[in-house]
Amino acid sequence: MRLSELKTGDIAVVVKILGHGAFRKRVMEMGFVKGRPVTVLLHAPLRDPIKYGIMNYEVSLRTSEARMIEVVKIDNPEQIKKLTGAGTIETLEEVQNIVREEHRIINVALIGNPNCGKTTLFNILSGATEHVGNYSGVTVDAKIRVFEHKGYTFRLVDLPGTYSLSTYSPEELYVRRYLHEYTPDVIVNVVDSTNLERNLFLSTELIDMDRRLVIALNMYDELRGAGGELDYEMLGGMIGVPMVPIVARSGEGVDRLLQTVIEVYNDVQPHVRHVHVSLGADIESAVRKLIDMLKRTHGVVRSFSPRYLAIKLLEGDAEAESLVSHCEGCTEIVHVRDELREQLTAMHEEDVQAQVASAKYGFIAGALAETMRHEARDGRETTRVVDSIVTNKLFGFPIFFAIMFMIFWATFFLGQYPMDWIEGAVSLISGLVNGIMPDGALKDLIADGIIGGVGGVIVFLPNILILYFCISFMEDSGYMARAAFIMDKVMHRIGLHGKSFIPLVMGFGCNVPAVMATRAIESHSSRIITILINPFMSCSARVPIYVLLIGTFFESHAALVFMGIYLMGIIVAVFTARMLRKFHFKKEETPFVMELPPYRVPTLRSSLRHTWGKGKEYLKKMGGIILVASILVWALNYFPLGNSSNPEQDSYLESVGKVVEPVMEPLGIGWRGTVAALAGVPAKEIVVSTLGVLYTNDETTEPAKLGTRLESVNPAIGKPDFTPAQALSFMIFVLLYCPCIATVTAIARECGSWKWAFFSIVYNILVAWVVAFGVYRLAVLF
Repeated sequence: MRLSELKTGDIAVVVKILGHGAFRKRVMEMGFVKGRPVTVLLHAPLRDPIKYGIMNYEVSLRTSEARMIEVVKIDNPEQIKKLTGAGTIETLEEVQNIVREEHRIINVALIGNPNCGKTTLFNILSGATEHVGNYSGVTVDAKIRVFEHKGYTFRLVDLPGTYSLSTYSPEELYVRRYLHEYTPDVIVNVVDSTNLERNLFLSTELIDMDRRLVIALNMYDELRGAGGELDYEMLGGMIGVPMVPIVARSGEGVDRLLQTVIEVYNDVQPHVRHVHVSLGADIESAVRKLIDMLKRTHGVVRSFSPRYLAIKLLEGDAEAESLVSHCEGCTEIVHVRDELREQLTAMHEEDVQAQVASAKYGFIAGALAETMRHEARDGRETTRVVDSIVTNKLFGFPIFFAIMFMIFWATFFLGQYPMDWIEGAVSLISGLVNGIMPDGALKDLIADGIIGGVGGVIVFLPNILILYFCISFMEDSGYMARAAFIMDKVMHRIGLHGKSFIPLVMGFGCNVPAVMATRAIESHSSRIITILINPFMSCSARVPIYVLLIGTFFESHAALVFMGIYLMGIIVAVFTARMLRKFHFKKEETPFVMELPPYRVPTLRSSLRHTWGKGKEYLKKMGGIILVASILVWALNYFPLGNSSNPEQDSYLESVGKVVEPVMEPLGIGWRGTVAALAGVPAKEIVVSTLGVLYTNDETTEPAKLGTRLESVNPAIGKPDFTPAQALSFMIFVLLYCPCIATVTAIARECGSWKWAFFSIVYNILVAWVVAFGVYRLAVLF
């Protein structure tokens, strides 16, 4: 806990000082060192500042300063009395053990450029299965995991990929605010060893911050394979930061990296020293003037070094100016800053930000010239050859559509075999229950509600896994970034940004992370439009519905129909984007700047880890929301026992379905399909489980063969509930109607308003009805 959280009279022992530079040094000199007991004596009338007792004297700290001191509260004051007096050895060791145990918790932040392998490292360190992709925008929020290593507890945070610590993009702003508010013990800067000159620019900004830092040289095997040889010991000594070569995909060098983090945390790493990245005499003179002024202010340089803030102020950084604006004398600082910026711009005939960037890249180039022993061979020749084909104006689009067709074909046809095996197992279990258990509500609940509902959905697990494996492979290989590249002009013509393409493709997996991934889009209007059209991208939760109905009614043209459904969602998304851009959002231009990483052969381990992670999420839904929904649907369909005591009486569910049925009847959807669509509002997987429950009472067909029951004649109406035209209409409606609850919540959160979430619900339902109506009428004609 933090010292600021204690109440008057509380006693605690100092664990660590989280502050920075001069502030940290000053507080430690005042006696706030590891293992030292401190007592809260008094809070000021306005709760700030706070008076503490330490080392037999009193000291006053502001709440903001006390928040930077981590402590362990001691519930037994006698321990402190004995510790500060002539206590027993046992009591002294007891308190010191508590402090020592807390001191062995290391807060580590992973920071790096997009595509540097940061999330891969996070996964292999913590055993997590976070999303990994060979393009920017994968990590869109902080991911946190805790693990043990050599007696230390690591609290590991995976921050979004960023090229710098400016405030140009949401990722940069997020990372910088995190460093300001949470002050990690050690920063691990993950860099791509094959692209050091670009990656080390971010390192120079972290060096300016004067934080505890370790540089992880990821993909070091690729550097060696390309003929490169880096003297990382010498380079680390030159910049004052230890460097550790690693290969995150295989885990090579990871133990050494963790050991280096421990050494840096304990201040025993020999390479650690504070180095200033020289910016040239003119800029350094201006920086020094601002540093002297910042040091005279109270509290501004607590979380960031005065040098870092001075440089950012010179660059015109809005966030730095906002931070300084709250201090005494801020007007004078800003005034002096403005004068210095004008002088530097006039002297060098370019803005200060460009001068700083040129100086830093010059520093990096000089350091690499000294330490890069051999000129690396051109390792990107393969990338250029492949790009000449997949981004070619003649072949680019056909290749993209061919790849998508193959994914749909594999999802349906390759998934059919394990799907049949699981379906057979579910049918066998259902038959055993029907044969063993006596007739009654409990038997119907288990056979029709649980097995019929959950079993009807779980059979599609292989299709889900195949789809995710294919998408994961495309992402890891680097092809997805090329897809965004070739689609930029198309995106531009519909009023979007090229970067919008990647969140839209991610929507084929799940709309929630896809909506969150739009944070990588700098343009506000493009971001909002991309969020609103993302639900039209058919997520994997809808795949069971398509596999069920396509396999039943369109088996001979399965891949084409499968792809047609997805294309329909894309067409509606394009139409919606154009209408939003034309009638609501003004045209907003932002440059299309996106890294095209080299192609890499994804490891089977990485692809399987990602695929299984999604598979586990699917299985958790089976035992959670889908199980509960199946039981609820069964109960509403079973009671009030109309099928036995009064054949003319409808069940509760049938009554509800028939009330809404007139709205859906023009689409060819009966009351059972209507109920299934309503049930799918919380989560789309529930649609199939609901159909499984509703169609389990037909004793004329084999248990668990849901497709067969759907095309069988309904005795009540003398024809099947579903025909090919009705099945197509139902799939289109489910494709386009309101997003699931999780997606609606994500839309509200990312747009900053529930207005857009409600718009998405209403608009999507209206569009779904109109399009499904048109498709059904055309299908009936043909």
